Amino acid sequence: MTAATKYFLPYQAAWITDTAPLKICEKGRQLGMSYADSYDSVRKVAPADARLDVWVSSRDETQAKEYLLYCKRWARVLKFAAKDLGEVLIDKDKDLSSFCLEFANGKRIYSLSSNPDAIAGKTGHIKLDEFALHKDQRTLYRIAKPATTWGGCLSVISTHRGVATVFNEIIRGIKESGNPMRWSLHTIPIQRAVEEGIVEKINAAANRSETRPAFLARLRAECLDEEQWQQEYCCVPADDGAAFITWEMITGVEHPATLKDWDYLLDCKNPLYVGVDVARKAHLTVIDIGEKVGDVMWDRLRIELRGRPFAEQRAELLKILALPQVKRMCIDATGIGMQLAEELKETHGHKAEGCTFTASFKEEIAFGLRTDFEDKMLRIPAHDAHLRNDLRGIKKEVTSSGNLRFVGESEDSHCDRFWAKALRQHAAAIKTKVEAFVW
Repeated sequence: MTAATKYFLPYQAAWITDTAPLKICEKGRQLGMSYADSYDSVRKVAPADARLDVWVSSRDETQAKEYLLYCKRWARVLKFAAKDLGEVLIDKDKDLSSFCLEFANGKRIYSLSSNPDAIAGKTGHIKLDEFALHKDQRTLYRIAKPATTWGGCLSVISTHRGVATVFNEIIRGIKESGNPMRWSLHTIPIQRAVEEGIVEKINAAANRSETRPAFLARLRAECLDEEQWQQEYCCVPADDGAAFITWEMITGVEHPATLKDWDYLLDCKNPLYVGVDVARKAHLTVIDIGEKVGDVMWDRLRIELRGRPFAEQRAELLKILALPQVKRMCIDATGIGMQLAEELKETHGHKAEGCTFTASFKEEIAFGLRTDFEDKMLRIPAHDAHLRNDLRGIKKEVTSSGNLRFVGESEDSHCDRFWAKALRQHAAAIKTKVEAFVW
């Protein structure tokens, strides 16, 4: 039994023992590939005769820290002396730093976030973790590949993020065009991981006794829709051509900051804008509150109400409108939302704007929201599955008479989060006659 097969499942061991100069892994989520790859990193730099450092580019600082923690664990398990140097400066001129683990032979593992400049001019083994989530994949790859010229290996690991990514471009080149770059491809959907023992590993760690079929059934049931299941677990990239908001647009404005609470709004110094998509029974009433910091709108609070009486919804909206920082609230005044919008307009004047969802108005605010995504004029919380699926759920169709319409649903809503956010961005974009005069 080799060390790799002792500690790892077959698909993980296959990755670790693959010595190809170019290797790439398309995988499902949470299959332990970063964990396995950290073992490979230690084995590359720790031996006395090791010649090259390892440079790991993760999607963000949190992942970079976690990767180095894995490396520290394997150094202890394999009995290699290693010193955690913490965060070290790697480029003074550009103020770029990395988390660093140094071994007795002087070689190091550098774990850094996704700035392509951090790898520029470096030499060693290069690892691009969750590559499809990086904001500038093409630049990152162009800078990373030359760093392996003197004998290093380039390793790419990722879950898919749509068809229009450099990561998927490479995968398609391997599968459809004869693999001209000569990659060693590892494809690991959840089904393969289950066949090779991941359920038993999870059961042992979590003190469970779940069967393999039950595990797969549970993961599928917990997905919001089929697209999420196929992309996040089955290595099938989502088709951005059918979506109004692409994965690239979404990940381009995602930020690690989480949503705030009511106390934050009370103390907020910047203007707040609100969008409200109204429902009563079947769907969600979504209240989306954003803080405008400079020219950029930051998601701060999202309130979701399902099956709540209109009196409760009205009370919630009145509480928000009472905040002096709230400059405007745009409310869906179509159908059941009409009365709410009229009542709030009477009490708060131009601060509460009722909006009727005609075809032309929906087109206006939908394209307005997409433009803000394209121009990166808003920030949304990273890894918010419900929001992502509502944003991805909207599709643009042309009717037989040539008119444009928007359709789509996610598992738990009628894309209500999309329309609430579109109304919020519209609230920040319009000006009343009074404001126009003051301006």
